[in-house]
Amino acid sequence: MIIRCDNCSVSLQLDESKIPGGNFTVRCPRCQNLIRVAPGAKNASPVKQLEENAPAPAMSEGTQEFAAKESEMQINSALRSLLSALQTENKILDTKDETGEKPRRVLLCLGQNRDAIAKVLVDAGFKVYLAQTPAQANERLREGKTEVLIFSPDFAAEFGGAAILQQKANTMSAGERRRLFLVSVEDGGVTMSAHDAFLRNLNLIINSNDISQMPLILNRSLRDFNEIYRHYNEALGAAAV
Repeated sequence: MIIRCDNCSVSLQLDESKIPGGNFTVRCPRCQNLIRVAPGAKNASPVKQLEENAPAPAMSEGTQEFAAKESEMQINSALRSLLSALQTENKILDTKDETGEKPRRVLLCLGQNRDAIAKVLVDAGFKVYLAQTPAQANERLREGKTEVLIFSPDFAAEFGGAAILQQKANTMSAGERRRLFLVSVEDGGVTMSAHDAFLRNLNLIINSNDISQMPLILNRSLRDFNEIYRHYNEALGAAAV
């Protein structure tokens, strides 16, 4: 029997004679994730699993507007970099001179609030991807273009989705973790509580009642986050999140 890890997507070969009759779990030898296997999974082929674990799809709404905004930002950035290179006394580009919000890609791993949050973010100019399973989320993150991940405790509960995403963040190297802005949306959370977020290895907590203000909260928090790492990113030549 061949199964695929929901977290790192590695394929595992299991001995058919040792597979129990009911549901069971297997620990992935690569990432230590607990893989939950249902009896029906024994009949799933590797090709079928690859199809189901495709990268989280993007919402079609707002695609053209996002592409135009991203293109404009890239052109302006290139022109500013050229101008900076020509100014011998000002080698480093000052990010404070940037105008407007950077167009960002956001991966949503949510339950009941998914549609409401997706609409709010699309209307605010974000590129939104919707994951149904942890594997879809992982495949989308592999691209390296999506730096903001928003999840909730009820994401893919049958797979333990929220726990898998938190585990993935906890096992990242320091360099990888700095490139992922992790946001939890929850009913009992305190919006923008830096203390609670720090204790849980999150970047931001947003209470469900504040969903309508999510673009404002998210943009402000990202600006603060990028300011903390501004000099670090400049030294590495890395773009802000």
